Amino acid sequence: MKKMVGHSVKVWMVSALLLFGMTGMLFAAPQSADLPLAPGFSAVSLDGKSVASAKLAGKVYIVNFFASWCPPCRSEIPDMVILQNTYGRQGFTFIGVAVNETEPAIRSFISRNRINYPVVMVNEQLISAFSKYVAGGIRAIPTSFVVNSSGRITQVITGPRNKAEFEKIITGTLRKPGNTK
Repeated sequence: MKKMVGHSVKVWMVSALLLFGMTGMLFAAPQSADLPLAPGFSAVSLDGKSVASAKLAGKVYIVNFFASWCPPCRSEIPDMVILQNTYGRQGFTFIGVAVNETEPAIRSFISRNRINYPVVMVNEQLISAFSKYVAGGIRAIPTSFVVNSSGRITQVITGPRNKAEFEKIITGTLRKPGNTK
C-alpha cells in the first residue's frame, strides 16, 4: 500500500509539473523572433509618393486592404482617419490598399472621406506578398496586417474594427519593447 501511495504521489507531482510547465507555454506571449517578417513591398500612393516597406523600417504600421463599395470598410475609415491624426506623430501610419477599384473612384472616395494616410492601388505584388499570411489568401475585405517596429506581423485582422479596437492595437504595438521611435 505504501508503494502504491508513493507511486501515486510521484505521478501526481510529475503531472502537476507538466501541467504548470505547459500552462506557461500556452499563455506566454510569442517572442518577436517567432512572428513572421512582414513582406517587402513598394508602391506609389495616389498622391504620388513612394510607399515601401524599406521606408517604414522601424515604424509601426497597419496595411489595410479595402474597397470604397464595401460597407464594413467604409464604416472603419472615419476611425482610421482620426487615429492617423492622433498617432501619426508617433511614427504610426495606416496604408490603404484599394482593391477592385478604378483610380478615379478611389481618388473621389479619398477626397470625400478626407483620408490622411497613403492609399495605393492593389497590384499582384501586394496581393501575393500579403496573401501567404492568411489561410487561403486574402478573400475578404477589410483585411488588415499589423506590423511592429521590428518589421514583424503581429496580427492579421479580417473584418472591420472600430476606433477603440484599432486604438488598443496601435497603442499596444507602439508600447511593446523595441517598438519605440
